[in-house]
Amino acid sequence: MALTNYEMEIAIVYTSVTGNTRVLAENIKFVFQQYGISPSLFEASLFPCEILKDFDAIAIATYTWGNGEVPSSMHPIYEAFEQSDTKHVITGIAGTGDSFYPHFCGAVDAFRDMLFVQTTLAATLKVELAPQDTDLPRCRLFVESILKRVRQRK
Repeated sequence: MALTNYEMEIAIVYTSVTGNTRVLAENIKFVFQQYGISPSLFEASLFPCEILKDFDAIAIATYTWGNGEVPSSMHPIYEAFEQSDTKHVITGIAGTGDSFYPHFCGAVDAFRDMLFVQTTLAATLKVELAPQDTDLPRCRLFVESILKRVRQRK
């Protein structure tokens, strides 16, 4: 995949309890780095929501809480997208979950539906429990989809 020759402003915002989603976010960051891009990695509680509009792309990584719900630590991010003019921001939503539950990765679905309306959604990714080596190619496709949309926009 050819890269454009300008600096991309990309953020990865994640929340994790068990560490599974943190590993997923780190895998996504690793793939971006393979394309020569150094995204900023933020834990959700440390992400300054007022700068949402400053990024070319934002990848969200979350786990699912309870019966398919967005975890409370991600509510400020979710609400910031709902309340901001971010249609120009390319987004991707990834998450970890347990398919034992009836709403597997329900937080990914909730973010997907909102981001589709509020941003330019490029990709979604659901990972069963902890990311495995077999998930790395899926992370690559996730990142490539985001980069393709960013390039089309520039």
